[in-house]
Amino acid sequence: MLIFNNQNELVAHLAAVSKTFSTIGFVPTMGALHEGHLSLLRAAVANNDLTVISIFVNPTQFNNADDLAKYPRTLEADVAKIKTVSDKIIVFAPSVDDIYQGNTVSESFDFDGLEYQMEGQFRPGHFNGVGTIVKRLFEIVKPTNAYFGEKDFQQLQIVKKMTAKEKLPVNVIGCPILREPNGLAMSSRNERLTDAERKEAAIIYKILLESRELFAKKSATEVTQWVQKSFAKHPVFALEYFQIADEATLLPCTRKSQNKKYRAFIAVFVNNVRLIDTISLN
Repeated sequence: MLIFNNQNELVAHLAAVSKTFSTIGFVPTMGALHEGHLSLLRAAVANNDLTVISIFVNPTQFNNADDLAKYPRTLEADVAKIKTVSDKIIVFAPSVDDIYQGNTVSESFDFDGLEYQMEGQFRPGHFNGVGTIVKRLFEIVKPTNAYFGEKDFQQLQIVKKMTAKEKLPVNVIGCPILREPNGLAMSSRNERLTDAERKEAAIIYKILLESRELFAKKSATEVTQWVQKSFAKHPVFALEYFQIADEATLLPCTRKSQNKKYRAFIAVFVNNVRLIDTISLN
């Protein structure tokens, strides 16, 4: 397995071996890998000649310095997990200086309004940070296909929009959410939960499933009110937002339309650990 910490060395290696492959699959991550990440890797390996995974905790997408400091960094364990998928995967684990060259700031992007909904309301500047790092990684790796999990569905739509607007020749592919046995969406942040909190967090997916059933016969406003009341009964959780939105525009659903796809989005704090999840409603 090849591990690169320097973008110039990675670029040189990919150029040197470029005649031996026609497609590159790419999985950008912030490490602390779990089975959800590995499912993206398996998709990349199965459908491309060469696969690259990046492990980089990107400072420009954190608007909370404490959250950035606490984000788990487990490179050695991550590499061991990657080897269980394939020992031919290339790992790119750069430093902040290598990526940002001493200028750790975000570019500014216009995502046609996608950035102002949900996460954008509560994490100002977050999506400029995401767009910045994904664009830079795409320019370094030059992948054919890039794989993202649907748990971060808003991020997936943002990346697709950025890729189209910047005219980057990358096919952005969304992959299904993987869940723990109790339904909790797999996330690196789950590692910060106690065993008891992890068990109780099953309520998030349970409420999402019930909200889907309710949405078949009630309005988005009524479903939202029901979700808010449901979380009020569970004091260990603090609901930051619950929103039913159009999948394409991410605009809130005000009146249901038969020809639109809707999705529920949720962000919940379990003590000081922030968890997000999403579910298709039709």
